[in-house]
Amino acid sequence: MRFWLVKSDPEEYGWNDLVREGRTAWTGVRNFQARNHLRAMRKGELCLFYHSGGERSVVGRARVARAAYPDPTAEAGDWSCVDLEPVSPLHRPVELAAMRADPALGGMALLRQSRLSVSPVTPSEYRRLLALGSAPLSV
Repeated sequence: MRFWLVKSDPEEYGWNDLVREGRTAWTGVRNFQARNHLRAMRKGELCLFYHSGGERSVVGRARVARAAYPDPTAEAGDWSCVDLEPVSPLHRPVELAAMRADPALGGMALLRQSRLSVSPVTPSEYRRLLALGSAPLSV
């Protein structure tokens, strides 16, 4: 199983929105590398939900509910989206500053390519972030 990180500005679409809706199409990604990550996602894989903007922290876990399909919001071009559903919030947010300070997370794609809205997370990074957020390891 692979793990992912998806970023969203909480003022536009935050963790609470996903929980309230129960499922959403992760549309609007207009970066080729992030699009390719969306296309690599498989149903059932887990994602860390990251609030960008002023919060800059991982706040919850989501699951890919539907693998990549054409993004219905794209007016032109070859863009994709996936459907996500909430799994659980983290007991406490893991702030970007804490990630940068943690040697186990030094190689994270988020820290190397901070503007990328969808990025892979290694199994060890995923486990470490859950530990920092005190979320249960089970799904």
